[in-house]
Amino acid sequence: MAARAAGHGFRVHLLQFLKGGADSVEAVRGEYNAIAALPGLTYENLGHYGWAGMADGSDDADHAVQVEAGFERTRELVDCAAGADLSTPFDFDAPPEEGVHLLVLDEVLYAVSMGLLDPDDLVALVEDAPDDLELVLTGGHEEPTYLLEHADLVTEVRKSKHPMDVGQRARRGTEY
Repeated sequence: MAARAAGHGFRVHLLQFLKGGADSVEAVRGEYNAIAALPGLTYENLGHYGWAGMADGSDDADHAVQVEAGFERTRELVDCAAGADLSTPFDFDAPPEEGVHLLVLDEVLYAVSMGLLDPDDLVALVEDAPDDLELVLTGGHEEPTYLLEHADLVTEVRKSKHPMDVGQRARRGTEY
């Protein structure tokens, strides 16, 4: 969706929650290389080393702090979009604070399902977002029923089988 929007000249920004890596993941993921090659698409990683809720040596309290800071950053960008004319194009090299047409909150639904973010805060964000801002929320294995009446579009992508289920580590080009 982000690549499609950027391909039509829209300014897109991706905020990644809870993603900081693990010892099987290289510092630069494939999506970062692809984003760098697409005009109009930028990202911020709001996580740190380790995965929330996993036995990887990372501190879950640190993940909570990162989610809170990430949500504050999200609010800032939604407020900036509210003050921008979203009916016009933006300079692709401009910072996201000048406005974006599409804002992706990657893994934010996991943050809610893990109890790191209050679902009411996420609903309030969706309700407060300007009508012309396309807001995309990803993550989670549970249906976000608390969002259904507030969202314009809801799709489900779910895992039926994964090599990690039998102990395989993250794979370059697939998981990162």
